[in-house]
Amino acid sequence: MSTFDNPFDPDRSLRSNGCSCGRHVSEAEHEAAAQLQIQASLESEQKRYEGVVASAVMRAMFPHDAARRTFLKSIGAATAVAALSQFFPLKTATEAFAQGGPLEKKDLKVGFIPITCATPIIMAAPMGFYAKNGLNVDIIKTAGWAVIRDKTINKEYDAAHMLSPMPLAITMGAGSNPLPYTMPAVENINGQAITLAVKHKDKRDPKDWKGFKFAVPFDYSMHNYLLRYYLAEHGLDPDVDVQIRAVPPPEMVANLRADNIDGFLGPDPMNQRAVYDGVGFIHILTKDIWEGHPCCAFAASKEFVTAMPNTYGALLKSIIEATAYAHKAENRKQIAEAIAPANYLNQPQIVLEQILTGTFADGLGNVVTQPNRVDFDPFPWHSFAIWIMTQMKRWGQIKGDLDYAGIAAQVYLATDATKLMTEAGLTPPTSTSKSFVVMCKTFDPAKPEDYLNSFKIRKAS
Repeated sequence: MSTFDNPFDPDRSLRSNGCSCGRHVSEAEHEAAAQLQIQASLESEQKRYEGVVASAVMRAMFPHDAARRTFLKSIGAATAVAALSQFFPLKTATEAFAQGGPLEKKDLKVGFIPITCATPIIMAAPMGFYAKNGLNVDIIKTAGWAVIRDKTINKEYDAAHMLSPMPLAITMGAGSNPLPYTMPAVENINGQAITLAVKHKDKRDPKDWKGFKFAVPFDYSMHNYLLRYYLAEHGLDPDVDVQIRAVPPPEMVANLRADNIDGFLGPDPMNQRAVYDGVGFIHILTKDIWEGHPCCAFAASKEFVTAMPNTYGALLKSIIEATAYAHKAENRKQIAEAIAPANYLNQPQIVLEQILTGTFADGLGNVVTQPNRVDFDPFPWHSFAIWIMTQMKRWGQIKGDLDYAGIAAQVYLATDATKLMTEAGLTPPTSTSKSFVVMCKTFDPAKPEDYLNSFKIRKAS
C-alpha cells in the first residue's frame, strides 16, 4: 500500500512489497502514480498528509490487517474517522507532519559560478532567504563548471549552482563516473547571448563565420547546444567549420579582448560586460533562438536529497522563494545591488541593471528594451531534459538507446518544485511536459528520436 493511500479502505493492504519503489501495490500502480504526481500534489496535498498520519495511527491500533478490515467493515470508514479523531488529534498531528521535522544539517556549502544565472542562489544569502528557513549557507564562488561538478561529487559542497544539462550528464556518466543526481529547480530562463568581437561588426551573417573560434562555458551546457544548433541551422558544421572551446565565464571577456576568440555564446554578465568594456557587441539574445529556454539550475546529489530530506526541503524552499522574488521586475534593481559586490559577481551595478531590467546597450549604437532578456522560473520541465538529451546524442556525447522520459523524471524533480512553488505564490503547471519551438522548429517531447533524426548536420555515429 502506498504511504499516501487511504488507510480507511478495508480492501487495501497497509503492508505490501508491490512495486520497485516499495510504495505502491503493483508496478502498474507505480507507473500511474508517476503520471499523476503533479496533479495529486496540487489538488490534495493536505489529504496526502492526513493519509500519512492516519496510516501510522491505524497501523498502531491494528497491527494485523485482518482486524483493521473487520473493524472498518463493521462500522464504516466515516464513523471510524470520527471515532479515531475523538481519541487522537489527527488535525494537530497532520499540521505538525506537514511542517516537516528538524533540519538534519543547518550549516551548508553551496558552490556557484559568478554569473547572473545564479541570481536566486546568490541573493538568497544577502537578502535573508536562507536564514528565514533556518539555514546558514556559505555560498562559495567557484572557478569553473568542472570544479563545481567535482566538488559536489566529492561532497565538499552540499549542493551547487549547475548548468541544467550537468545533472543529466552526471547521472548518465557522460564526462564523469555515473552518479544519481537531481535538479529540483531551474534557476533562470533565457539570459544568454552570442557576443562577437567589435572587429566583426560587418559579419552579422553566420555564413561568414567559417574559421571563427568560439567559447562556451562547458561542454555539457545549454550554451554549447544552442550555439551548435544556431550554427547548424545556418549551414555550418560546428565540428568542422568553426572551433568551439570551453572557457570559464569569468575569462570570456578577457579572451575576447586578447583576440583569442572571435566570439562566445555565454551567460551574462559576460555579454553586457563585453559591451560595457567596448570589446564586443551582442549579435543575438538566446531568447530569440528559443524563447523560455532553461540555462542554469539548483542541483544536488540523490544521496543529499534522500539522506537529509528536511535540510533539502528548506534549501529548495529558500531558492524557490528567492526565484519568485527575482521573477518580479520591480525587484530587479535591488537585486542588482545585492549581487554586484566582489564576493558575488564583482561587476559594476549598472551592468547588472541593464541585464536584469532588460534595457541595455547592444554595442552597435542601439539601446534595446527586452524585459524578458532574463527571467526566473524554477519549474524543471521534463521536456527540457528530453530536448537536452537529444542534443547530447546529436553531438556524440551519449550513444545508444535512451529512456528519455524515465531519465528526465529521475533527475528533474518536478513534484518537489510544484509543492514549493505553490507555497511561494507561484503558479506551477499541471503537467511536466510541453512542446516548444526552437528556431521555427517544433519539438515534441513524445517523439525525441524523430526530432533527432530530422537534423542533417550532426556528429557521425
